[in-house]
Amino acid sequence: MRREALAAVGLAVSLTLLGPAFTAVADPAPAPVAPQGSGVATVDKIVPLTDTRSAVFINSPAMGRVVQVQVLHPAGGGSRPSLYLLDGVSAGAESDFRESTWTQKTDVVQFFADKKVNVVLPVGGTASYYTDWLHPDPTLGINKWETFLADELPPIIDRNFSGNGVNAVAGVSMGAMGAANLVTRHPQLYRGLAAYSGCLDNSNPSSRDSVRGTVAFKGGNPANMWGPDTDPAWTAHDPSVNAEALRGKQIYISTGNGLPGPYEIGGDIASTIAVGGPLEAAANLCTQTFQQRLTQLAIPATFTYRNFGTHSWPYWQDELRTSWPVLKNALGV
Repeated sequence: MRREALAAVGLAVSLTLLGPAFTAVADPAPAPVAPQGSGVATVDKIVPLTDTRSAVFINSPAMGRVVQVQVLHPAGGGSRPSLYLLDGVSAGAESDFRESTWTQKTDVVQFFADKKVNVVLPVGGTASYYTDWLHPDPTLGINKWETFLADELPPIIDRNFSGNGVNAVAGVSMGAMGAANLVTRHPQLYRGLAAYSGCLDNSNPSSRDSVRGTVAFKGGNPANMWGPDTDPAWTAHDPSVNAEALRGKQIYISTGNGLPGPYEIGGDIASTIAVGGPLEAAANLCTQTFQQRLTQLAIPATFTYRNFGTHSWPYWQDELRTSWPVLKNALGV
């Protein structure tokens, strides 16, 4: 009971911190953006950043613009699988969208330097949940990330970086739900999933309010994403409802509990408790609910509950390392 109470309080505080805008959502409205094209995505240019890291700029018909992804690729030849890593709500905004937050705030480049796998890092997608929005948004623009990530991007990665068609996807926070939805909606494309500090259950009102709050926090209109609460798009993008599609996948899911841990020592404890603590407590409750759902379906998965830890990148760096054996098995490396 104490754990559930803590998580419930965390969720309530988190929604307050995300701002009041989500409580008064306007009707969807078209945004002044360029019309979307049609056809096959093409490479605009590939810019080598190092011998094993490249920036790829892709003409995306779905998105109606050029989208950057960065790829960490092993030295040497030969085919290899690909791991897609999705960001949290800011999605590269901290670097003015020059790179993924993964490469900015973790040691992902060093960690994968000796591994025979492509690591694909989309740049951008702030508050998008990496999904196909029903409507363009005046602030966040056109978001057709699911089509981009699942349809347009994989052939380009395989063709230009010796991909062998074997894929897994991982994400943090907002990106955790994005990753889970990609797997449940495209089970033929992915063999593995890792979700760190996410909420993979849209079935209850508080979880949906959290999603709306996340979008509104960055100035977006949540109704432009999956519509009003009665729209079937919400259920179609609920990993818990659609969890049967995870059967046979390699799955790793983790969360802290919101209490300060080793990475908060010497830091701004007050800020951590006020923001990162409640967010992680809410993620903890969602993770428990999702575990119950997989248990009900007899779908095996690895769940990790840290008895400390806030909603912050040092813990996600650790979790990527901890989850690597599961992802490695999924990728066959």
